[in-house]
Amino acid sequence: MKMDARPPVLGTDALHVSVGARDVCRGLDFTLQPADTLVILGRNGAGKSTLLHTLAGLRAPAGGSVLLSGQPYAAWPRGHEACLRGLLAQSQPDFFSATVLETALVGRHPYLGRWDWEGPEDEAIAMAALEQMGLAGFAERQVPTLSGGERQRLAIAALLVQQPRLYLLDEPLAHLDLHHQIQVLDHFAMLAAGGAGVTMVLHDITLAARSASHVLLLDGEGGHAFGRAAEILTAPRLSAAFGHPLRAVQDGDTTLFVPA
Repeated sequence: MKMDARPPVLGTDALHVSVGARDVCRGLDFTLQPADTLVILGRNGAGKSTLLHTLAGLRAPAGGSVLLSGQPYAAWPRGHEACLRGLLAQSQPDFFSATVLETALVGRHPYLGRWDWEGPEDEAIAMAALEQMGLAGFAERQVPTLSGGERQRLAIAALLVQQPRLYLLDEPLAHLDLHHQIQVLDHFAMLAAGGAGVTMVLHDITLAARSASHVLLLDGEGGHAFGRAAEILTAPRLSAAFGHPLRAVQDGDTTLFVPA
């Protein structure tokens, strides 16, 4: 990956992740530098979400280690990791009634003391994130009144409010129409260009090719392929991983992958 004077935002050393008796990956070694975008691909049930949660420090690996900004999670002061990495989970349950702005402000909690309240600066950060996700006029709306796509964009806005160094995104395009899918991908590309690290689970291979600097392809049996996007995103590799033949079609500088 690209050389950078700053420590990698994320790294793994001989990482072994398993679910019960099934391996998700074995011996995974990689580093994610600032400005890199890593896309994790694989068929349903390959363990992409499990791996992402392990990379987020929310699940212990079966072996090896995960390094956040050059250190194991345990080496960081408790709670400080939330200032360094943010996770967008697949589902966003609504346990309490809240407005859109109140929900976005949850992203500021890692920066507040136990008895602190959000101030004008926090609210300004939240309002900016809502505007970036096309929700500027929604601040006082109750979350249960939102559509599925609007809730997804709110969850992304709350993550933006957190302002981590590393973004871990589990299916960030779920429930979004094409316009908002591209808007979200372009926004995280902009954050990566500004020095953030981005790791995301995607299902659309063509959008992965559009967005990724690097790809981690899981085969569903514990094996994996990792490297630059152009190296990993080939029809033979993808066909084997997804269990269906794919063809690569060139459209100018863009490569499209279509079922054979």
